[in-house]
Amino acid sequence: MSSSLASYTAACRAASETRLDEDSDALLELARNAGMLVMLDAQIGRETYHSVTGSLAALRRFAAGLKACQREVSAA
Repeated sequence: MSSSLASYTAACRAASETRLDEDSDALLELARNAGMLVMLDAQIGRETYHSVTGSLAALRRFAAGLKACQREVSAA
């Protein structure tokens, strides 16, 4: 297992008690682990607004990490 895939798996384990699509922090952590830049644009009340940018290679790593995470969570 590559180190980046291991970091995705660790982020997935941290989010295993909630659904990934409902856990914004875990999703943002996957983006960071893929090498994407995650910026907090604004916070209004309890709602936060983020921008996520990166290269096409980072997007591919994010997609691979998301697939690995979904397999990890569904296997648990």
